[in-house]
Amino acid sequence: MTTAEPLRPALARELLARATQSAARQAKRVRNQLDAVQLGQDRHADHVDTKVLRRILAEHDWPGYRLVGPEAARAAWSIALHADDEPDFQRAATTLLQRAVQDNDARIQHWAHLHDRALVNSGRPQEFGTQLVLNATGVELCPLRAPESLDQRRAAVGLPPFAVARETVRRRYAPTRYASDSATVVLAGAA
Repeated sequence: MTTAEPLRPALARELLARATQSAARQAKRVRNQLDAVQLGQDRHADHVDTKVLRRILAEHDWPGYRLVGPEAARAAWSIALHADDEPDFQRAATTLLQRAVQDNDARIQHWAHLHDRALVNSGRPQEFGTQLVLNATGVELCPLRAPESLDQRRAAVGLPPFAVARETVRRRYAPTRYASDSATVVLAGAA
């Protein structure tokens, strides 16, 4: 990670603003605080954010630490993570993020989360146990490949043991009354 001034500070500000607005929308969505009109507007805003990130990726590759700084790189990851309606885009973003990780320009934990999200959205089992479903009964793990070796895979990418991460999510969402519809969310504190 670098502490130098990012090469594109205006781009960093745009990513941060979009991710901040997206996080506020996501919090309301997870807690079922949106009516049908607001939910449609929310999905449209996510689509616009994805379109902007798609343009950024086309022009700059993954917006990593050097280009936009650590916080805006995290914002780009968050936007890609919530592009659930565009699994092809998520898979492409995962590839670019993986290259940035290999160049020490992004966090491997972000790649693990996005990789899992892209797998789940493609109907395949996840690798690192970062994707859960919140529903009326609580927190459930999305399908997982080789559960017996999960904590070894998590350790390899710097994630805490699954039991610790799951408890963090349970505490975070425990007071919430869930709707009958499920929403996929990222493990809190695991990245």
